[in-house]
Amino acid sequence: QEQLVESGGGLVQPGGSLRLSCAASGFTLDNYAIGWFRQAPGEEREGVSCISSGDSTTHYADSVKGRFTISRDNGKNTVYLQMNNLKPEDTAVYYCAAGLDRLKLWVLLSADYWGQGTQVTVSS
Repeated sequence: QEQLVESGGGLVQPGGSLRLSCAASGFTLDNYAIGWFRQAPGEEREGVSCISSGDSTTHYADSVKGRFTISRDNGKNTVYLQMNNLKPEDTAVYYCAAGLDRLKLWVLLSADYWGQGTQVTVSS
């Protein structure tokens, strides 16, 4: 079964850190751009970060630049999102997605695969 599975979410205090993982099974991530997206209650899903296949070019939303880092380990068929200095406004369900076209993935949220999401809650 081809699927993406996120893990690593949880409850953290403001200023804390979490590392999300996005593991693929049933297919290889090597040729896919991978994006992390998030959706807060009552809000639209928005892009957080993405990483291209090949040269692993990265892109970040302005709201997370300098705090979040995306990386990929093709050997483990996994993509990570390291989140530091978390803020209450980062609270959302975080999804990873894989797409062969990075621009469509990032701009149109058009993906070949979506994960089921993992909850991140930043609160004191």
